[in-house]
Amino acid sequence: MKDEQLRRTWKQDAEGVKHDILMVAMAEFAEHGLAGARIDEIAEKTKTSKRMIYYYFGDKDGLYLAALEAAYTRVRAGEEDIDIEGLGPRDAMGAVIRFTFEHHRAHPELIRMVMNENVNHAAYLKKSEFLRDLNLRTLKRVERILARGQDDGVFRKDVDALMLHWQIQAQSFYNVSNRPSFSTKFGEELFSDEGQNVMRETIVDSVLTYLTCKAG
Repeated sequence: MKDEQLRRTWKQDAEGVKHDILMVAMAEFAEHGLAGARIDEIAEKTKTSKRMIYYYFGDKDGLYLAALEAAYTRVRAGEEDIDIEGLGPRDAMGAVIRFTFEHHRAHPELIRMVMNENVNHAAYLKKSEFLRDLNLRTLKRVERILARGQDDGVFRKDVDALMLHWQIQAQSFYNVSNRPSFSTKFGEELFSDEGQNVMRETIVDSVLTYLTCKAG
């Protein structure tokens, strides 16, 4: 009877079932990597079956790629909610930096999956044109804000958008990726709510100071 009820759920809410599978898969792949994550465990935590997971995603590799795409889609969707055109260049850039920092902090599974991708030489990122296009969109947003600030005389002219994007991502990424080792060496103070608020605003200030200072 239970299996029959599950099958009815799959048919009635296929998108909801796929979403639940992807949310659990993200956490499992982030925690255990592609090799260590188990489809049995994902199926158990979603109250579905291995057969249904394979039906939706093909195989374990397909599920991993779909989970990676879902993790990136979530962060990019949040970025696009920022009204960069309705803000001045400084405020728009600050909003992007704050969002990046807070999203990475709130969703460490994305950072851990990216760390796994780097260990594996970005094998799955290379397979996905969807991810390439998605990540180029966020770079284009930074380019638009930067160009507007340069045109208005607010930002210095010699800043490269790709380098700036790297700088923003790197600081927010390190805050999550290196928390275990950093806090072991120096304590948890920086990772308290107060410490993280100070860290976020320090990063915003450092990037905006770089953008608005005169080139040496």
